[in-house]
Amino acid sequence: MIALAATAACMLFVAHLFRQEIKSNPASSRALWVPFLWMFLAGSRLASSWLDLSPPQDSMDTYQEGSPIDRAVFFLLIIGGVAILLRRKLAWGRLIACNKLLLLYFAYCLISILWSDAPFVAFKRWFKDMGNPIMVLVILTTPDATKALTQTLRRLSFLFLPLSVLFVKYYPSLGRAYKIQGDPMYTGIGHQKNDLGLMCLVAGVYFLWQLIQDRDHFLTWSRGRRICIYLLSGMLAWLLYMSDSQTSLTCLVIAAAAMLATQLPYVRRQPERLVGLLVVSGLSYFVLDEVFDLKTEVLHLLGRNPTLTNRTELWDILFRIDTDPIFGAGFMSFWVGERMERIWNAVGVSVNQAHSGYIEQFLNLGYVGVSFMVLLLLKALLDARRQLRSNQLMATLRVTFVLAAILYNYTEASFYGISNMWILTLVALIHLPEAPSEAPDETTRRSGPGKRGELMAPAHSSFHRA
Repeated sequence: MIALAATAACMLFVAHLFRQEIKSNPASSRALWVPFLWMFLAGSRLASSWLDLSPPQDSMDTYQEGSPIDRAVFFLLIIGGVAILLRRKLAWGRLIACNKLLLLYFAYCLISILWSDAPFVAFKRWFKDMGNPIMVLVILTTPDATKALTQTLRRLSFLFLPLSVLFVKYYPSLGRAYKIQGDPMYTGIGHQKNDLGLMCLVAGVYFLWQLIQDRDHFLTWSRGRRICIYLLSGMLAWLLYMSDSQTSLTCLVIAAAAMLATQLPYVRRQPERLVGLLVVSGLSYFVLDEVFDLKTEVLHLLGRNPTLTNRTELWDILFRIDTDPIFGAGFMSFWVGERMERIWNAVGVSVNQAHSGYIEQFLNLGYVGVSFMVLLLLKALLDARRQLRSNQLMATLRVTFVLAAILYNYTEASFYGISNMWILTLVALIHLPEAPSEAPDETTRRSGPGKRGELMAPAHSSFHRA
């Protein structure tokens, strides 16, 4: 009875949030619901799991073949995304010219299928992975890209947080799992605890961003709006604690530091200084770590041991598996067949990723793939630095996403696949051309991201054909 009452209250709260959201944004593009649905499934559970039709996940055949229901859903969403982009009549030539390195990377991923042990499976995974940049383009080619992005993150938060609280508190068979040792693992509406942590990270980035933008006007909000913010913030804090995902917590702290850095007078005078400040901070950490072994202290503070919850043991096993160090095993092809069976037997548990995006890149795409990713992240920072004067809000978000991706992929693999971290990384990687005839607005140039209303400032959309 209590569970039913909690479910009703949760549904009413979510309905109220979406009602207010739609009411306050009546002109919002309906096309944004396509990437919203994609990101909801990527961040929580796949369609087959929601329908309780997913096959057992501890089978190697299941991991390799996947679910036909999920394939159908993602295929329809990809078709919908492509149709939206075709209707927008984008200047594809200019878009391609601005993203040559990213296109070369995707082309290399496709070519690597030729030396995969399971080329057909690898091609299916590559095709599905192409849905990620399509969804990102649907968001970024909306006339007000910054508003479209933050609106999508806000809508995801409206579902991720209340539903996860409901599952954890009142539906333990759905919102919890158990480790081999028998300890509970809180998953919310995700499959495992790191999914819940990533949901909290996505929601946390949005809420921190919004609160920084509107900090001077928070008290002018209606009482009902402030109560909703308090409730969602409390849910976020509680779920982040219950998830015990120190990777997501660390990424959120670094993201908050990057956003707060935009408020420093030193940065506000010249916004492009933000990237330099962050680079110097990162280099300083590495120097201090060499001198004072800061990493050990940080891990102790986070309640983790030097093995990173046995990740280092897994990495030792993976590096003993023979693969081509230059080109790898092929796109998303390392975890198939005999190799996967050997790893499962050696580790004693069912794993399907290296728990490090950089090692995962090496195993699948070799040093070539790792080099591509490093260059793409570096290019994204340089592009964002140039954009900080013309569109500081979007540029700061891009810098934040790059930082989060760099840190997140130290202990999780998200440089590929259906993952919201990969989608946010692509938001940072994809560079859209700005109108050459439009000079940066002086008000935007001087004011920084702290002024009310700038969150809704139109982003350049000159890549649309006239």
